[in-house]
Amino acid sequence: MTGAPPVPMSATLAADEALARRRRAGEQVLPMAGGEIGLPVLPALRRRLAAAAGLNAYGPVPGSHALRASAAGYWGRRGLGTDPGLVVAGPGSKPLLFALLLAIGGDVVVPVPGWVSYAAQARLAGAHPVPVATAPGQGGVPDPERLRTAVAAARAAGRDPRCVVVTLPDNPTGTVASPGTVRRLADAARELDLVIVSDEIYCDLVWDTSVPAESPARHAPERTVVTTGLTKNLAVGGWRTGVARLPDSDTGRSLHGRLVPVASQIWSSPPAPVQAAAAYAFGEPPEIAAHVAACRALHERVVRAVAGRFTGAGADLAPVRATCYLYPDFGPLRDRLAHTHDVHGGEGLVRFLGERHGIGVLPAGAFGEPGDPLRIRAATSRLYGEDDEQRTTALAAPDPLELPWIRRNLEQIGAALADLTGSPVTGS
Repeated sequence: MTGAPPVPMSATLAADEALARRRRAGEQVLPMAGGEIGLPVLPALRRRLAAAAGLNAYGPVPGSHALRASAAGYWGRRGLGTDPGLVVAGPGSKPLLFALLLAIGGDVVVPVPGWVSYAAQARLAGAHPVPVATAPGQGGVPDPERLRTAVAAARAAGRDPRCVVVTLPDNPTGTVASPGTVRRLADAARELDLVIVSDEIYCDLVWDTSVPAESPARHAPERTVVTTGLTKNLAVGGWRTGVARLPDSDTGRSLHGRLVPVASQIWSSPPAPVQAAAAYAFGEPPEIAAHVAACRALHERVVRAVAGRFTGAGADLAPVRATCYLYPDFGPLRDRLAHTHDVHGGEGLVRFLGERHGIGVLPAGAFGEPGDPLRIRAATSRLYGEDDEQRTTALAAPDPLELPWIRRNLEQIGAALADLTGSPVTGS
């Protein structure tokens, strides 16, 4: 087989691999490019997986009844009543998203900036991504007015947009779109007859639990698919499990009838031992809820500290309310960076921080931003320790910023930013 691959390697995974190679070569690197949550597996969850190791049959394509019923309960506790018969599980929310795009068909509206795989998956499905910018502070949700304009233009050009992908909360910005923005998006999707695919894998990592992210399923229940998984809230990325909630409507039932056959051809059925552990986790017993709360608190404390260093260096940063991501804009420092370091965009920032200070981040271009803006995405999720002992200590610490290894990481970030800007950098 010859020719170039249809899409590039995932930017986050490629960056992780490059940093791992440098670390194996003996370099001191600080990985802030990928989104893997660097925290240990809860022992009770590990025991559930081990106890299910003997489950080696394929099982139902959409997932076991126990998992689907547990996921339905999880959504029900969040105000989204769910029929277990309209839940489909898969080996990760990422393949589920791809299967959904295949089952929905047509072209795909994606947010800009947006997670690195949305546009790539659309292309793999033989579709065209239709990029639509998000409004400031409303990351993950295409601006509703721009959505109308972009879809009208795409259809006039002979394209066939049928769905819009949103991310609540957002990767890469760490922001949470307001209920008003979500409601207006839902109205626009109904007017344009678009299915909404709402990627809500970070919904349990909104720091203030009294103000959760609002799902478009509340405003357009007949056309909204919700996906989530355990990769982020419970830090089990390697277990690969995800679930999709299809709408209880003619649209949802028709989509279910197309999605399950697609799943049968791609992954046959989700891995049975992981399903058993996931069914327990989605039930949210006290130990799971307490663990997620501890993870969320750790993310918030460290993200706020890193955010303080970015803003202290002079970068603009929208208020981060969730996740472990930051999306600083160094535009206010454009002239200084160009004159002092010949840095003109995000790619230059990535090279400077990586080559000179061993800090791995990603440029805004990796998230669909046109040109090469002076923005980067930084993830704090690997700053919590080098091994499970340190990470467990960080989870339990009254103030994780006082731990010597986290303090060193913050000092490394501060020193790199001071070198970049030529000014001392302080942060809370």
